[in-house]
Amino acid sequence: MDIRSMVMGFTFALMWSSAFTSARIIVLQAPALTISSLRFMIAGLLAVGIAYLLGQRIRLDRRNWRAVFIFGVCQNALYLGLFFLAMQRIEASLASIIASVMPLLVGLASAVFLKERLSKLGVIGLIVGFAGVAIIMVARLQGGIDMRGIFYCLIGVVSLAAATLSVRGASSKGNVLMVVGLQMLVGSAALFFPALLLEEQVINWTPTLTAAFSYTIIVPGLMATVIWFLLVERIGATRASTYHFLNPFLGVGIAAIILGETLTLQDVIGVVVVMAGIFAVQFSRVKPT
Repeated sequence: MDIRSMVMGFTFALMWSSAFTSARIIVLQAPALTISSLRFMIAGLLAVGIAYLLGQRIRLDRRNWRAVFIFGVCQNALYLGLFFLAMQRIEASLASIIASVMPLLVGLASAVFLKERLSKLGVIGLIVGFAGVAIIMVARLQGGIDMRGIFYCLIGVVSLAAATLSVRGASSKGNVLMVVGLQMLVGSAALFFPALLLEEQVINWTPTLTAAFSYTIIVPGLMATVIWFLLVERIGATRASTYHFLNPFLGVGIAAIILGETLTLQDVIGVVVVMAGIFAVQFSRVKPT
């Protein structure tokens, strides 16, 4: 048993899941696209600067530059930018649940488009995972939710799943922090003009906003992303992705504790079902060693 990998995986899941709560705090006090672009610019410059001090340089081949731009646009601009927009309309707990569908979409798309064979466990996991999301969505629809927010989340999740499939096998070549920084700068640039055109550039820097913004940059923005890259290089993308099954539980739990978001029994059942489905899909794709 690789204890170090387990600790890294759980730490990543905890940090990544907490981002939905801090993002909800941010977007209720600031324009979503503007604050996202600013966040990625600051985080990207910090990452590149620290990487340079650590001796990392921009040494990427054509394939890795392609990965930097695809992930910069799809993960940072589309996925995270759209989730910031969505959380002006929906709760952080619901956003974290929708985001957790990403591993299921990757598994489904791999089978459909890449002809990757799914075992019976993988097929069952897909069915169970999507059923869990349906349980939660039915309950939320009855309570009344903003469908535009749901739509933003779905586009973001599909974008990240497509990016994940399109850059499989790309390596950071030891320049993890440099690659993370470059991706964030690409995301900042991609969001700059939409923010300029669609939003009023006014931000009231309250203590709460400042704290949430700083936390989002440092913890889920930089630390979680670096841990993810290191975990993927250590145990591979498929094994690392098994830790995504923790995100629904952690995301909902953190939002309930910090934001006081209400959880129903149907929500809890749905989260458990989604977790089981994600774990089954990812476990079915792990090759025995």
